[in-house]
Amino acid sequence: MKQQHSDKKVKKPWATKAVMEQIYELNFWGTNDTDFYSGDGSHHAEIVNPYVAIVRSFLTSFDKKLTVCDLGCGDFNVGKQLTAYAQKYIAVDIVEALIARNRKKFQVENLEFHCLNLTEDSLPVGDCALVRQVLQHLSNAEIERIVRKLEKYHYVILTEHLPVGDFIPNKDIISGRGIRLKQQSGIDLLAAPFYLKVKEATPFLSVVPNDGKGVIVTTLYKTL
Repeated sequence: MKQQHSDKKVKKPWATKAVMEQIYELNFWGTNDTDFYSGDGSHHAEIVNPYVAIVRSFLTSFDKKLTVCDLGCGDFNVGKQLTAYAQKYIAVDIVEALIARNRKKFQVENLEFHCLNLTEDSLPVGDCALVRQVLQHLSNAEIERIVRKLEKYHYVILTEHLPVGDFIPNKDIISGRGIRLKQQSGIDLLAAPFYLKVKEATPFLSVVPNDGKGVIVTTLYKTL
């Protein structure tokens, strides 16, 4: 007996790309009267300035400049302050209109912009990956696919918004503008289900935002 096949298409979750496009279109992360705004974490001085300082110090500690891959570069308000310290700076984001705008606005000889889906696409070759408050918006399934790609970089500098004190790591969410903070959870790439393979992990920076909600933690990972 032949199996009956339904003509109905199975609905899939709304693609992360479409979600991120809507976030910018509707200013879900706020606005400062610019065409694109990647949120307070990319613009408030008490968050941005210490981050730029610690990453600049790391990048300038090498005799030869590194190739840096900024994975989830957003409106590039942070990245623009780091390009001078890299041999090549490759900035990646999933939103095509944002990347097109960045290409026009930021033109430096050693700077490239690429529109890529970190989950689906091959990532650029480089020495150091910057992943700043990106994974916190993604589901565990998407993060797992990204983590294996991160292991090809010699260094990964990861920034995540975490609860203060003890928390249960890596509770799953649907990809979007929200993060795990409301669930008293946050990303820990060394814990289940991700298990990022590293030689060492070095705490780099902890900043409590002005609203007092959680702590923004930056960690340097040296991979195997």
